Amino acid sequence: MADQRDEMVDALLAVSRVIIGIAVRALSVSGVDVTLPQFRTLIVLATRGPQRVVDIASELAVNPSTGTRMCDRLVRKGLVDRQRIGSDRREVQLSLTDEGKRVVAEVTALRRTELAKLVDTLPADTLIPAMALLQELAAAAGEPAERGSWLGWHPQRVNTP
Repeated sequence: MADQRDEMVDALLAVSRVIIGIAVRALSVSGVDVTLPQFRTLIVLATRGPQRVVDIASELAVNPSTGTRMCDRLVRKGLVDRQRIGSDRREVQLSLTDEGKRVVAEVTALRRTELAKLVDTLPADTLIPAMALLQELAAAAGEPAERGSWLGWHPQRVNTP
């Protein structure tokens, strides 16, 4: 059993390299000036809605000061907006701007296209068991289902220039 788990971990490492490569290429092709960690922040806001910086930092497993600096850069780029919440002037909530939503949609559409080409190379009878496994892994990691996310919008339905 341990050998199978080790082989599964090795397979996941190989697949993660492929998926990270696809994400990096999509960011590069899109011409969007964001790093992979910054894009992950945009994804967190897209899938989970408005968040406090401390919540984003926790989600990304970075310290709060790193999360603050990253979010400050995204605010300066016009991709994220800050709003004060409640009477405490120190507490702010971040959300995607329309431009931030457009960037997430565009990069996700590019990633989806490349992933679809990859999936098209697989035998049809492997899709359902592979999909079930990947959905279980995503759920175990706390990642929302792709179709159920995006706060009511889906990248394929967004017009990009």
